[in-house]
Amino acid sequence: MSRPLRKLGFLTIGLFDAADPRRGHESTLEIIELGEQLGFDSAWVRHRHLQYGISSPVAVLAAASQRTSRIELGTAVIPLGWENPLRLAEDLATVDLLSGGRLNPGISVGPPMRWDEVRHALYPDTADAEDFSYERVQRFLDFVRGEPATEFSGTAGFEVFSDRVQPQAPGLGDRLWYGGASLRSAEWAGRHRMNFLTSSVVKAEGESTDFAGIQLSHIRTFREHHPAGRISQGLVVIPTDSATPGQRARYEAYAGKRLPRTKEPQGPARMLFSPDYVGPSAEIAERLHAHEAFREIDEVAFALPFTFEHEDYVQILTDIAERLGPELGRKS
Repeated sequence: MSRPLRKLGFLTIGLFDAADPRRGHESTLEIIELGEQLGFDSAWVRHRHLQYGISSPVAVLAAASQRTSRIELGTAVIPLGWENPLRLAEDLATVDLLSGGRLNPGISVGPPMRWDEVRHALYPDTADAEDFSYERVQRFLDFVRGEPATEFSGTAGFEVFSDRVQPQAPGLGDRLWYGGASLRSAEWAGRHRMNFLTSSVVKAEGESTDFAGIQLSHIRTFREHHPAGRISQGLVVIPTDSATPGQRARYEAYAGKRLPRTKEPQGPARMLFSPDYVGPSAEIAERLHAHEAFREIDEVAFALPFTFEHEDYVQILTDIAERLGPELGRKS
């Protein structure tokens, strides 16, 4: 028996055309505004560095905070390997204050994607010394949660200095999320009082290739270490209730192209992908209720597909809010 869905969210990558990047960013903000109007509880943005998607999720959510008033705003996720933890803590606290305490920053750790190609542009002098371990996350957590950043505070001349990152945003330290795909990540996030983002990708660390079973083990491991922590599940979900025949055909073709990668673990890291969920809301709800991991969560951030058009996202979000959400037990 599934838990009733308590929080309904969505995730967008925010693609744009290199010839007209403003239009793509405006589309993302309009989608977030629509999400609030439809009653979604949260909107999340991905990052894409040196690609044609959101490269500055903090800036985008700062803009979204001024165009919405209720919906929670999250990042899923910011890879800390691209960031200075102290500077990121300052930026996120500022946006959280501007949003009225609605920010849910999700982060991850590890070397930046395509590290060998970007290392000299990103860290020309310190690439070999950079620490991409959990210690980088710990530094970030400490800064957000008000631990001292320096040994000096007080007045120097006419200027006043703090030994903590400023501003401090009340409650933000409890709204930090870790995006994890392994048992180790789930345990680390729980031990460090973070919330846990689990998505459509997990590591097949043992013999099992059962996606739902592996994800369930991550959820239970996290809860063992942080029973009060929040967990959000992000699967690609595409209801077709109000879709046109052309839209349905494109959606099914999109999912069909991605299906082969779900058959077995991919690459040296043995990453296992979930199938996409496409069809009428009643059918999707039935499949999700049969999903072992879904049955144990009460928050979702359903991922919008990467390459669709603005009108497609409007249709998908509307059907999720008005049809799929109620099928999953969410009360408006």
